[in-house]
Amino acid sequence: MYSAREKAAILVEALPYIKKFAGRTVVIKYGGHAMGESDDDVLTDVVLLKYVGLRPVLVHGGGPEISGWLRKVGKKSDFIGGLRITDAETMEIAEMVLTGKLSQKIVSSLNRLGVRAVGLSGKDADLLVAVRKKGLVRRPDGGEELLDIGAVGEITAVNPELIEILFREGYVPVVAPVATDGRGETYNVNADHAAGMLAGAVGADKLVLLTDVEGILRDPRDPASLISVVRAGEVEELKRSGVLTGGMLPKVDCCVQALDQGVSEAHILDGRVPHAILLEIFTDSGIGTMVVP
Repeated sequence: MYSAREKAAILVEALPYIKKFAGRTVVIKYGGHAMGESDDDVLTDVVLLKYVGLRPVLVHGGGPEISGWLRKVGKKSDFIGGLRITDAETMEIAEMVLTGKLSQKIVSSLNRLGVRAVGLSGKDADLLVAVRKKGLVRRPDGGEELLDIGAVGEITAVNPELIEILFREGYVPVVAPVATDGRGETYNVNADHAAGMLAGAVGADKLVLLTDVEGILRDPRDPASLISVVRAGEVEELKRSGVLTGGMLPKVDCCVQALDQGVSEAHILDGRVPHAILLEIFTDSGIGTMVVP
């Protein structure tokens, strides 16, 4: 336990950051693989951000939960280029899980913890507009081919007016990564991409991606090799050198895209660490990787 003096020192360290970010917007993506035991810590952090004057938006994933429900109905999950093949039945289950189960669970918890939260999907007021995205596969001859993978979307536009209305009325928006094409079609979209696009559209100062790794590691086997700060101009070299691989590639690309849209800083954090958001935003040292212009 911390002594009273230590607790006071923590608050003093946080004060300049609270002053700096009061009234600013932060978009937080809570990843499917990071969700679970740390839910209350993450959501308590969101509540504290709200109470000290920030404007948080929470975008959540749900891939593992969708896979679990597909297994329950005897449906196999197939992927092409890391994207889930999404037929009509899979899309129906994904939407049910994302907007009907996970979103409402998060909203209920935030309300219990003391803020007014509202659950949205990208279909509400055409918040997230998307077009059908194809999956890239490599043929045995070494060539590449684009294949139709169903109701998987690529976000092309964000209409943030509803978010701004909720901000003005004091609500915390909770957004599920389901999009529309504006003509009645529904798409499952990548939650990282949704968070990055939304951060740019609402003029966020910070984008925070919570995942199940410490951040960007020079050596994936060595947690001590964490890179604390990465400049956008360094990203291509990190790709060429093999530092950025696998699931970290789309996360970093999402961060760079958000910076290109005017977001000041993007953070990749281990959402399993208790109060990771507060440690990154309100302390001098931080805990994850910060991507800056």
